[in-house]
Parts: sequence; structure tokens; C-alpha cells
Amino acid sequence: MNISKIAIFLALSCIGAQAFAEESHANVSRDQAPVETYTYGSKLDVKKVISVTDVAPECGPVPAQMTYEDSQGQRHVMQYQVMGSGCSNG
Repeated sequence: MNISKIAIFLALSCIGAQAFAEESHANVSRDQAPVETYTYGSKLDVKKVISVTDVAPECGPVPAQMTYEDSQGQRHVMQYQVMGSGCSNG
């Protein structure tokens, strides 16, 4: 009888923790700007660059992101491709 009570308690604890994690993730997503993908010919309105991600140490195209504000103060996140920093010339 004790084992079944413990099992029920653990199952309910896991469900509660998962619900809390999903709610926490939803709050973070709501606060962040959606990621836009750069395409050739995209019209960018960049007034201030806030951050740029580091380039991955791979040889070949890798994704990078730039967070910036436009001329109206809106925050944007732009994803684009760059050449990785892992290629050697030797």
C-alpha cells in the first residue's frame, strides 16, 4: 500500500514540474522577439545592434543570429548564414 502511494506522489510531482516548466518557457517566449530568417533582398531597418552570436568553429555555413532595434524601437532577431570559423587554410 505504501509503495502505491509513493508512486502516485512521484507521478503527480513529475506532472506538476513539467507543467511549471512549460509555463515558464511560455513566459520567456512571449517576452522575446520571434526569430526572422534573412533572405536575399530583405529590407532591414537596423538602428542599433544589441548582440550578435559567436560563429561556430565548423568548416562550412553555420547559422548566426543578430538581435537589433529598428528605427521605431522594436526589437528583432534575425537569423542568417555565415562561414564557420573552423576552416584552416593550410
